[in-house]
Amino acid sequence: MRKDLVFGMAGSGGDGIVSAGDSLLQAAAAEGYHGVMTKSFGSQIRGGESSCRVRISTDPILNPGGNLDVAVALNWDDFLKFGAELPVSGTTVVIYEAATGVAENEIPLVGVTPLQVIAVPIAAMAKETAGTERAKNTVVLGLIAGWFGIGAVAVMKGIRKKLAKKGEELVEANQRAFDAGRAFAMAHPLKASMNIVASETKGDVKLITDGNDMCAAAAIFAGCQFFGGYPITPSTEIMQFFTDHVWKYGGAVLQAEDEIAGIGAAIGASFAGKKAMTATSGPGLSLKGEMMGLASIAELPLVIVDVQRGGPSTGLPTKTEQSDLFAAAFSAHGDVIRPVLAPTSVADTFRITIEAFNIAEYYQTPVIVLSDQEIASRKETMDPIDTTQFKIINRLRPAGADLVDYKRFKQTENHISPISHPGMLGGTYLASGIEHVESGAPTNSGSVHTRMNEKRTRKFDSLKDRKDLFEVTGDPHAPIAMIAWGSVAGVCREALAMAQAEGLNVKLLVPYLLYPVAEGVYNDFFGSVQKGLVIEQTHLAQTFKLLRMHLDLPKGLRSLARSGANPFLPGEIVAALHQLLSELQRSHEGKLQPQE
Repeated sequence: MRKDLVFGMAGSGGDGIVSAGDSLLQAAAAEGYHGVMTKSFGSQIRGGESSCRVRISTDPILNPGGNLDVAVALNWDDFLKFGAELPVSGTTVVIYEAATGVAENEIPLVGVTPLQVIAVPIAAMAKETAGTERAKNTVVLGLIAGWFGIGAVAVMKGIRKKLAKKGEELVEANQRAFDAGRAFAMAHPLKASMNIVASETKGDVKLITDGNDMCAAAAIFAGCQFFGGYPITPSTEIMQFFTDHVWKYGGAVLQAEDEIAGIGAAIGASFAGKKAMTATSGPGLSLKGEMMGLASIAELPLVIVDVQRGGPSTGLPTKTEQSDLFAAAFSAHGDVIRPVLAPTSVADTFRITIEAFNIAEYYQTPVIVLSDQEIASRKETMDPIDTTQFKIINRLRPAGADLVDYKRFKQTENHISPISHPGMLGGTYLASGIEHVESGAPTNSGSVHTRMNEKRTRKFDSLKDRKDLFEVTGDPHAPIAMIAWGSVAGVCREALAMAQAEGLNVKLLVPYLLYPVAEGVYNDFFGSVQKGLVIEQTHLAQTFKLLRMHLDLPKGLRSLARSGANPFLPGEIVAALHQLLSELQRSHEGKLQPQE
């Protein structure tokens, strides 16, 4: 019996692969399991290959998992296009469409011999039972239920719910396809049982949602009343969620003509006194650069969500990467600091989005939330959110004496000035992108520019002291360390647990605040570190280089970086940690020898 199973499936557009993954995840949640589902597509507008991977476990899940336990290939050409995203090993059961004509001992997986290979006439079974090959995904679900112990009742309940509006005839057809798949599995048992053990939490209420919906829901909860944006993969669902729901809370959405207009409208809403937001991906972030500078010099609160994908330019629109860090931190001209935050899962996207609004409002600044395609698009099971734990911060507004000869950009002890809005009696001021004196009037004075630069940068000093924006796990005195953020952090959390189980003394730092760099937090963390890895999905090792700009890094700290669409696996990180341990031990060999 297994406590954890990772399924990977791939096929052509229209095969219903992602729909099958959804149904499998919903069934797992209904049975009390924890689950994560990621999906990946080709970059075509329509058609092309699609895949999903679903991880189901009796324990909380930190990432989509490593090598597949079960691989389903409806089409070998499509399956092979996903490469490292669907890794097959010697412990994988491979199920594939018999109609491909490939013999079980000749499947095109170079350099690996799977645990078991099974050819199944999936399309023929679908046609015979449901009258259409479009039921292939339902046959696959029947196979999975039969071979791996996923509750058949729960799976069919999910299928029925999804198809209910399309008529009972279609539901019954899919019931027959599902039963056929399950019967095939029963008639052809696996060489070794891979059933998953029953969950002890069956009956507990679990949410199933993705990072984009979680981000939008958190923004509305934080009080956001305006969204201005432009559709772009993989962030579009944030705008769609706002369109469906924000009007219920007195808010509005503008789908603008382009990325620049979208952020411009959001800045206008913030100037008018409303919490505002925009969302985009890498190409859109590039276009928004000048407007982000405007929000910085005008000291206007604004949240910008960048759901990272592979770049540069159009790059890999449907694949995840962490290569927008430099763009987020440095993409405005002039001397400016712009806070950058990053969630590590669907669940903590809610907290990080609220944190972004609180920081934007308190410090009167644009804040970037660096999500990524995996977090934004993947679905997770999670417990209902206790919203009472969150404190909502609103901008400091002028009152009383502040409105007598009101100075919008007044120098204060903490460098934060009360901010008015149009219509506030006595609160009129000039907001523009030109340098200004305390009242907002334009100036060309170098000395005033120096003081205003000081005001706009020094106000973030207290933000860098926020230790709650960093997560440190493991022995605080460990000599070996890892640093990871975003979706890679979940992989490293699992790698940490695996390494500790093997006796390695390792610790992990996960920053939710990426910029400005919190020198004190990192220096405390590095106090015991002799060897370590900065692990990230970016070819240029942007995180490692950003830290090196601001810190004296331990000599043994190195980069482990790679381009997007090449996911890290927990096992390979553990192997890298073993290598560090070996190097550390060799470096101390001389100290262990008796002295003459």
